[in-house]
Amino acid sequence: MYLITLPLSLLLSASLTYFLQSFIPSEDAVRSDYRFPFRIPWRSTVMAASTTPDVMSTIVSLAKRRGFVFQSSEIYGGLNSCWDYGPLGVELKRNVKEAWWRSMVHGRRDIVGLDASILMHPSVWQASGHLSGFTDPLVDCKNCKERFRADHLENLKTCPKCGGELTEVRKFNLMFKTFMGPVEDESATVYMRPETAQGIFVNFLNVQQAARLKPPFGIAQIGKSFRNEITPGNFTYRTREFEQMEMEYFVPVADDAQWYDYWKNARHAWYLSLGIKANKLRLREHAREELAHYAKACCDVEYEFPFGWSELEGIANRADFDLKQHSEHSGKSLAYFDEETKQHYFPYVIEPAAGADRATLAFLVDSYAVEGEGKEARTVLRLHPALAPIKVAVLPLVKRDGMPEIAEKIYADLLKRSVRSFYDHASSIGRRYARQDEAGTPFCITVDGQTVQDDTVTIRERDSRLQYRVAAESVATIITDKLKEATQ
Repeated sequence: MYLITLPLSLLLSASLTYFLQSFIPSEDAVRSDYRFPFRIPWRSTVMAASTTPDVMSTIVSLAKRRGFVFQSSEIYGGLNSCWDYGPLGVELKRNVKEAWWRSMVHGRRDIVGLDASILMHPSVWQASGHLSGFTDPLVDCKNCKERFRADHLENLKTCPKCGGELTEVRKFNLMFKTFMGPVEDESATVYMRPETAQGIFVNFLNVQQAARLKPPFGIAQIGKSFRNEITPGNFTYRTREFEQMEMEYFVPVADDAQWYDYWKNARHAWYLSLGIKANKLRLREHAREELAHYAKACCDVEYEFPFGWSELEGIANRADFDLKQHSEHSGKSLAYFDEETKQHYFPYVIEPAAGADRATLAFLVDSYAVEGEGKEARTVLRLHPALAPIKVAVLPLVKRDGMPEIAEKIYADLLKRSVRSFYDHASSIGRRYARQDEAGTPFCITVDGQTVQDDTVTIRERDSRLQYRVAAESVATIITDKLKEATQ
């Protein structure tokens, strides 16, 4: 039996459920056999606001200290805008990607996966328009030699850093070039893909026929992309090497508007379901002058980072541009043949395109909180249990009296159940709790003197700091059930 007090979130669950349902489209409005694969946000207590003056620099420091993110090639002075994910960071990012894949592929009957090659035929990028149009306006300072995106400057005459004269604006293609084969000449030029979407489009019929699908259906992919950004920055938000989570949803032409609305709301709800605070998240519809030349409509899911509102994900109605372009340039039609009407047509495409690195950063920033002041202050990452790099820490109070042996047995039992766990016996129990709070670990198991007497251990919950005793032999089952409950 547990001694548990009801958290505030349970008391508010009914009103929170009503709030979320108000912007989630009903299944009947789209198609009755599609289940909406999202859950109510998990929060065991009300989030505390951080009072850190410069929260972004504090999070960057925490990320390095606790092993979330390191500067790439740091011992050589680092490489600008390139980052390495450490032991906790790689788990957090992997959990973000797995949560996306579960909701987009495993939780649906109408979406399948793909893993296309990073290197593709150069004609792919000619057809897509990337060779001619994937550019940013670039200017250089003649004095300090700094480079800037012209569309980010208010004054195109003087340098914002030193006041020097700027060069004329010129177009800069963002794609990385390389060579395939032993000879480095123009005929051997290939490109590192700037987006994963084109690999989906060129495989449209391959996937459709192999999986025996008919519109509406989707093809999802997670993979690396590369863009030679002029001004990367804001930690891992804008980098030259990044990972995308994209899905192309192919729909009958007449149904594009309703599916566009559906995916806007669905993608917004996904971030909320994993704990992002509602007041930090918004949908922003693009004005007509913002739209790409192929887009019928586009909307961004934006998050309010410490550096301002910025895009996490774009949901675009790409119409039939991509399939038509690749059909024209390749000479092979990618039109879908409808068996019922006996006609060929190019489906419209609704594209939710998210950044795995940006999402990971948003979850990290949003979960960060500092409670209390002075020596009593504690730093905690209130990560959703589905995203937390470590689910549970096992902590013997001291290294004697049989406590380590009992803790090791519990730790081994958790690992057998594939619960990502951590064993720590160094320093005081308070410091070990603090380390796990900073790592975002939802639960700590403490083996102490009473354990030796009655075979019970203490479970400590991260957010509420509530502690209660349970039988040692039941710990793995209890933790597994709690983790399952948090994601339902």
